[in-house]
Amino acid sequence: MSLPQHPRRTRLAGLTAAGAALALTLAACSSGSEAEPAAGGEAADLGELTVQLSWIKNAEFAGEFFADSKGYYADAGFSSVTLNAGPGATESIVLSGGADFGLSNAVAVGQVVAEEDAPLKIVGTTYQKNPFTILSLKDGGDIATPEDLVGKKIGVQAGGNEALFDALLEVNGIDPADVEKVPVEYDPSPLVNGEVDGFLAYVTNESIIVEAEGNEVTNLLFADNGLPFVAESVVTTDEMIANEPEKVKAFLQAEILGWKDAVADPEEGARLAVEEYGADLELDLEKEIQQATIQAETLVVTEETEANGLFTISDDLIEQNIATLAAAGIEIEAEDLFDMSLLTELLEEQPELAE
Repeated sequence: MSLPQHPRRTRLAGLTAAGAALALTLAACSSGSEAEPAAGGEAADLGELTVQLSWIKNAEFAGEFFADSKGYYADAGFSSVTLNAGPGATESIVLSGGADFGLSNAVAVGQVVAEEDAPLKIVGTTYQKNPFTILSLKDGGDIATPEDLVGKKIGVQAGGNEALFDALLEVNGIDPADVEKVPVEYDPSPLVNGEVDGFLAYVTNESIIVEAEGNEVTNLLFADNGLPFVAESVVTTDEMIANEPEKVKAFLQAEILGWKDAVADPEEGARLAVEEYGADLELDLEKEIQQATIQAETLVVTEETEANGLFTISDDLIEQNIATLAAAGIEIEAEDLFDMSLLTELLEEQPELAE
């Protein structure tokens, strides 16, 4: 099976644009006041909603597709919804007011906050575990442990992925001189062709593609090997949190409901991607079903979300994220990157959302 190849984001890319975006922030960000709930308990009129997705409109955003198609955004008080496809500099787009909320990951957001003093916070997360992996062929490199990296050629994309790979080596005590880092793009062909032994990939994308072509694969997940950090995380501005908390809570409410549906019905989430939201992308339904299933079972639902609810981030996981960022050379305090207060309020007000 083959899929149209897109210039995949590093999912840490576009950070250099954040500095320019900061100059626009004060002028472009919303200056609206806190929304008040409508009389009679009805949702407030929160106006238009724009969400910046981190990638193309595939099954990665099944929860957003459910939230839109089933009216959860509308029920929460939004008059219209625009889901902007990525890839793009999510942090810069949110900072400049181009989107109310964006989906990114802790490393990308943390880098912008630490280096540019960007007024951004993560207020919840879809993926409890990030999907980064070192992908290898079982009858080739078969890289199942960090130690298996030694002596291997690993395909790594330029930019943020290099920093992540270097951090993987650092936290596992591997000398970079013992691993050959080979520049590649995002097409996993060099792995299949035997040019490299391993390939930095997404377990929900390239891994599925390579396996669907008839290859048995091995995945070395970053999240399970010293680099746990959240991904597909909801990022917004400090101004939004301070001035429009009800809008933040309404968005999180709709997201949770959408992702509950996505977890319960991966096949329908995949269908929405293939036939409706990503209809112009010529997506493969079988691959999208696999992606929707893997992300639900491996990345979205964990013991912590079963205990605390979707989108929550425990104090322990936040500490792990800060440690991961430090390993990647990003020094930041937890309170400068995460603000879980509004999600906590929402779940206290509507405990059924955490079920």
